[in-house]
Order: sequence, then C-alpha cells, then structure tokens
Amino acid sequence: MTPTIDNETNQPGSVQRLVRPPIHCISLGAGVQSSTMALMAACGELTPMPVAAIFADTLAEPKAVYEWLDWLEKQLPFPVVRVTYGEGLTKAVERSLLSGSIQASPPWFSMGKDGRASLMTRACTRDFKIEPIQKEVRRLSGAKRGEKNRALLWIGISTDEIVRMKPSRYPHLTNVWPLIDSGMSRQACLKWMRDHGYPEPPKSSCVYCPYHSDSHWRKIRDTDPAGWAEAIRVDGLIRKGVKRNNRPPMFAHRSLVPLAEVDLSTDTERGQELLWGNECEGMCGV
Repeated sequence: MTPTIDNETNQPGSVQRLVRPPIHCISLGAGVQSSTMALMAACGELTPMPVAAIFADTLAEPKAVYEWLDWLEKQLPFPVVRVTYGEGLTKAVERSLLSGSIQASPPWFSMGKDGRASLMTRACTRDFKIEPIQKEVRRLSGAKRGEKNRALLWIGISTDEIVRMKPSRYPHLTNVWPLIDSGMSRQACLKWMRDHGYPEPPKSSCVYCPYHSDSHWRKIRDTDPAGWAEAIRVDGLIRKGVKRNNRPPMFAHRSLVPLAEVDLSTDTERGQELLWGNECEGMCGV
C-alpha cells in the first residue's frame, strides 16, 4: 500500500484519512465592523462565503440592535445564529447579587483606594460573548475534543483597533481579521456601507454597560425609554447586593452617582466651551 500523508498530523501514514476543510464563521457583534464584514461577504468582496454569522446575545442589548439584526438577516445569504448563555446576563447579575458574588459581572465602577472611580473586573465578555460563540463554532464545525483547526472565525477588528487582535485560545478554531487584511479602518467601513446604500448600524452593547460615554448614555435616555429604565433599574440593584467583604458601593456610571441622578448635559448645555471634538465610545472587547 502506498504511504499517504495524514492531514491532521502532517505525518506519513498507511491509511488515507478524509479530512474536512475548516469552516468559516463570522463573530457578529452587530456593530459597524462586524456588520460590514458580513455584508462584504454577502457581496462577494470577502471570501470564502461563511457558513454562519454568530451573534452572542446577552439579552440586554438595546432595542435598536435587535431591529438591526432583524434587518441584517434579510440581507445575508447565510444564517445569523443567535446564541445565549443561560438565561442571559441580567438574570446572572441578579442571581450573583443575591448570593453576594460578583461572578459574570460587568466592570462596575466603585471607589478605589485613592478615592477615585475604579473599574472592577470584567467577567461578562468571556462568559456571555466569547464562550457561547466558540461553542457554537464547535457545533457547526463538528470538531471533536482535541481536534485542531476546524474553523476560521472572522473577528471584526479594523486597522484603528489593531491592539485588540488576539489569537484564539481554543484549538478547534483560529481567529482571522479580514478588515485588517483589507486595510480597512472603522471610517472606511462606514464609507463602504454608505457607498453600497446601507444604513449605519447602531452601537452594540448592553444598555447598562459601564463603558458607555455620556453621549451614549444620553442616546439611550433620549431614544430608548425601555432601555434607559432597565439601565436605571440594574444600576440600583448593584448597590443593594454584594454586601460581603465591606465592598464599596458599585455604579454603572464613572461619576459614582446613581444613573438616574447623573448630569448628562453637554458642555454646550452647561454653558461651557466645547473642548473636545469626540468622546471615547469604549468597547466591550469582542
């Protein structure tokens, strides 16, 4: 029998093994970059065609994001798969507060030893974004335990966010960055969307995410009454729970003031000179 090469181990072997090619999937955050990737793939500008775009749903996104996803699904020749860990992030936060834990928690603000606002450890991205996506990729690829390189996961990082590029921690999938390879910045993504007649996606993040800038808090308050009410409710809950170890109170806003009481007026509204042209919008790390 003529020796063959085992494509999984790259070693000579005596039995021909049928090795499936890796699948391609999109990690769909539903923001500007990942939506641009999905639509570029639909137009044939990014290849090969993904088998799916995977959206990790925390069940705490603003209404506009779910409306965008409903629209986006109709534009794509491949499915948008929505996956959720457990009962969603809000339920996990509520349970952790009752137990006195901060597991699965967003990075709430609390007062540090220097008397300034300090971000707590963030666990929500790993538990409610990264893990559900990699598990769905494993399911779609049919990867067995220990099997390597079964999928390529497209991550929507643009050239202005290159520091966020990180290799996969999972043997069955490999992270790739098509926008980086295409030399596209976030502004280039927005221009591509405009040039192709697509609307601009909303910002994707949980309604009570502590990374929000004041401009984004204002947008939620002014355009999403239900999301604003939920953000205020959760902000109030986090000061009623977690009594252990004499932890200082936690807040969703960096001012360490209850969200309902935060002054979200602009510099212009307060009669101050506008010193900065843009605010940092933050990012959830996915």
